[in-house]
Amino acid sequence: MGSGGLQYQFARLSIAEKLIAVNVLIFLLDGLSKALFGFSFANWFQLPKDFLEFIGQPWSLFTYSFLHAGLGHIFWNMIILYFASRIFLNLFDGQRFINVYFLGVIFGGAMFLLGYNVFPTLVNANTALIGASAGVNAVLIFVCAYIPNQEVRVFFFNIKLWYIGAALVIKDLVLIGMGDNIGGGLAHLGGALLGYVYARQLFQGNDIGAGFTKFREAIAGLFKPREKKAPMKTVYRNKSESQSKAAYDKQAKQKKIDSILDKISKSGYESLSKEEKDFLFKAGKED
Repeated sequence: MGSGGLQYQFARLSIAEKLIAVNVLIFLLDGLSKALFGFSFANWFQLPKDFLEFIGQPWSLFTYSFLHAGLGHIFWNMIILYFASRIFLNLFDGQRFINVYFLGVIFGGAMFLLGYNVFPTLVNANTALIGASAGVNAVLIFVCAYIPNQEVRVFFFNIKLWYIGAALVIKDLVLIGMGDNIGGGLAHLGGALLGYVYARQLFQGNDIGAGFTKFREAIAGLFKPREKKAPMKTVYRNKSESQSKAAYDKQAKQKKIDSILDKISKSGYESLSKEEKDFLFKAGKED
């Protein structure tokens, strides 16, 4: 398969699958670099525990999430992300997924820095933060909080999502209490907290990721080539009527989406009709 074919296949992936592919690629490249040259670029991109060191590489609050310590570390993170994202992307579009995931990464990293610079028992620990767990936890806990009574199949049993979310949080709390992987545990809990708050605020009509969306768009705009303005053309149509109809159609579509999401939160995704599932899927693709 040529480069064009690979680009086409990559373009067809969902945003979560693209994220998984990038994580796996970086893991393989880092492993290859270690094997061939005895060198890892992790030191430049991992999140250091020392705040002054972090100031020197602020990008690490974001980039640490693309590094993993070993095969088991990346395998479980990507498996959980894959299944959690399938539920998430049946409810919302890729832009909101990016918001939840990377806000979880950032908040989890901030919890790690806070823990190692505020709590005296952690100050002398020699460690740095890597791994996608904070972002993965944010996505998983988001869906657990948004549709808590939705059942999913785990091995031979149907389990409600909120049971899974609660078990995950309790596990991290227990490990922290035992002194096992305290820094990673703080990041996990930070991501989980972000996912929970995001979901509950969304229920109340508040999208706490709206500012992050604008920030991302502003950054992306810096790298876009400026388009030449096309010559002005005279178009004979009633502009106000066209805008009014577009606004009405958008409002009606959003009202139907909200109605379907409300039904999911009360009765679960499986309670939707095929028509409702298709409508929700198409709406997510269009956004």
